Amino acid sequence: MLAGAAHAAEPAEVAFPSQDGTALKAWLYMPQQAPRGTVVALHGCGGLYATRGAREGLLNARHHAMGEMLAAQGYAAVFPDSLTPRGEKEICTQKFGARKIDQRQRRADALGAFTWVAAQPWADTKRIAVLGWSHGGSAVLAATDATRDDVMSNVVKPAIAIAFYPGCSDSLKSRWKPDTRLVIMIGELDDWTPAAPCVSLGKDRNVEVTVFPDSYHDFDNPIGTVVMRKDVPNGVNPGQGVHAGANPVAREQANARVRDLLGAAFR
Repeated sequence: MLAGAAHAAEPAEVAFPSQDGTALKAWLYMPQQAPRGTVVALHGCGGLYATRGAREGLLNARHHAMGEMLAAQGYAAVFPDSLTPRGEKEICTQKFGARKIDQRQRRADALGAFTWVAAQPWADTKRIAVLGWSHGGSAVLAATDATRDDVMSNVVKPAIAIAFYPGCSDSLKSRWKPDTRLVIMIGELDDWTPAAPCVSLGKDRNVEVTVFPDSYHDFDNPIGTVVMRKDVPNGVNPGQGVHAGANPVAREQANARVRDLLGAAFR
């Protein structure tokens, strides 16, 4: 299951079952010393992997950069792949109603990852966090929903949950409430998963929400610039495309906040 659990340029491949029984592949970054804690990191609708360039077929730049940062801070980081085991490469270009992978599967995968981490000899069950982006940010909300029996019956509870630009509308309309401390980070200009529902959710459910000015979806990407994605049928203006791309200032601020939150949670 674990080949060479040592901090390296690329992560080790691991495997474990989702709570729904799906056999998952995941990627594990390990620090050089015993981990101070473990972060389960949940990818967005584009999946884990780069589709072009020098990293084609490997974890894309955003995931790799986060894994490296977390390992450098002394944390283990686990990146489950929710798409390819279910026959999908990406779901960003699929309309919501056509998607075969939704938050039921993502929640089951996160819970399965928590259970796997808790069984590892190097892990402390009280020092597990969950972090995710976009569809994976929504999965963070789903996996920490105190109104769900499967969430509440899971023995392992994350000490902190961090969601980058999740879709908050469904949670806002439901009875959703978090079973742990939740922090949302989202861009002021996001027209894919807009900030307003998350701000309202924060006020309603005691969730910390940071809105980064002059920032779109994917603002924490370490590469690229803001582009219009016409291939995305969802968003604030369905069928008209969405903006996505990096804001280096917001990225540095968000990453610093992640480090602070993990340090406080795993103290």
